[in-house]
Amino acid sequence: MDDIENRVGSLLRPEVLALSAYPVQDSTGLIKLDAMENPYRWPEEMTAEWLEKLRRVGVNRYPDPAADSLRSALRTANAVSDDAGLMLGNGSDELIQIILMALAGDATVLAPHPTFVMYRQIALSLGLRFVGVDLNEEDFSLDMSAMRTAIADHRPQVVFLAYPNNPTGNAFAAEDVLEILRIAPGLVVVDEAYAPFADGTCMGRLQDFPNLLVMRTLSKLGLAGLRLGFLVGHPAWISQLDKLRLPYNINVLTQLTAEFALSKQAVFDAQIRQIRRDREILAGRLRPLPVKLFPSQANFLSFRLLEKSADEVFGKLKESGVLIKNLSPSGGALRECLRVTVGTPEENQRFMDVLVTVLRP
Repeated sequence: MDDIENRVGSLLRPEVLALSAYPVQDSTGLIKLDAMENPYRWPEEMTAEWLEKLRRVGVNRYPDPAADSLRSALRTANAVSDDAGLMLGNGSDELIQIILMALAGDATVLAPHPTFVMYRQIALSLGLRFVGVDLNEEDFSLDMSAMRTAIADHRPQVVFLAYPNNPTGNAFAAEDVLEILRIAPGLVVVDEAYAPFADGTCMGRLQDFPNLLVMRTLSKLGLAGLRLGFLVGHPAWISQLDKLRLPYNINVLTQLTAEFALSKQAVFDAQIRQIRRDREILAGRLRPLPVKLFPSQANFLSFRLLEKSADEVFGKLKESGVLIKNLSPSGGALRECLRVTVGTPEENQRFMDVLVTVLRP
């Protein structure tokens, strides 16, 4: 065993050895409210129509490497100009990795903190410098004084802004995002994973800021099992980044299924409206409890416990069959914080019933 561990240690880069794997909780047998998924399945008639299309797919052949038909459907569904470049990724994670792999020299990546952990994880895995700039702890807004200083001092090649932010749920002030676009010396990647649930977008700013890339995913819309993301920006950027995209990265079943789903947008629009309504109902039920609830434009709510331990409450919820996300181990501004995905009304009711019982003095 010592021999193989020595070999691993000698062959792999120190940056890889120092990392911890991205943790995914086992949700077997639990009400799953930990991963910001759409809780609704497709209507039976839609599923039947989809399965009929799948019968005609030749999985013995490679998929369309450019996925032209799917990219066209994504442009229509997301109001992407024909002048913009659009690249597909196997989830947003692959797109983040491609962007960071393309950077020249000893690059620096900057993002607010806390935010989506994969910006830091992938940057460090590639041996890049990562700079996290703390958000204002009171409301998780951008600390613009600190952002200006960090951008001036570190001159990052890439700034990532999750909009709305994960795990906090808030959308940063539009004027702050625009200022960062103006002062950043390199790329600004606005990650709009939660765009279906938010009130704002940067998609219409692509013409104004050549250094802007907008990233989206279909996971939160209701297609998490497909692992499909896309990146939009000036063709000069996209054409270079596309050189690093592995051939056939979007399989034939994903291409067909995603294009089919986009043709049924009315189904997802109805689900999104329901989730947004239920988000407000759930928020209203959380506010009277001994918690600090943070505003959300995503499909989840984050809150800080004021009287009980997050570890204790998380554990008791899980023991009662409800799985949410414990943010507290991250420390800092997330100490004693939990995050719950908006589920079905029945799932939300079960979560609240257990939470109220656990928080009872």
